[in-house]
Amino acid sequence: MILLKISNSSELVAAKLGGLVERMTPDFIDDSTVEDMVIKRMLETLAQEGIKGEISSIKGIEVEKQQLVLNESFKVRNHQNF
Repeated sequence: MILLKISNSSELVAAKLGGLVERMTPDFIDDSTVEDMVIKRMLETLAQEGIKGEISSIKGIEVEKQQLVLNESFKVRNHQNF
């Protein structure tokens, strides 16, 4: 299993859509938007390589000192087979 955390969502939104849009949107929307874009590109690339599996977007999970921590707000936001 691979865990990917995107740490510069706001900067990516500002670069793609402009600083005004970034200032007007909350960070959680930026995170979700960037995650959706990354998942879409990953699915395209993995399909081209013939790789099959599952991909999920999850909120409320952290890795701290090599330990997986589930927060009370844990939620599977999106799940897809490919």
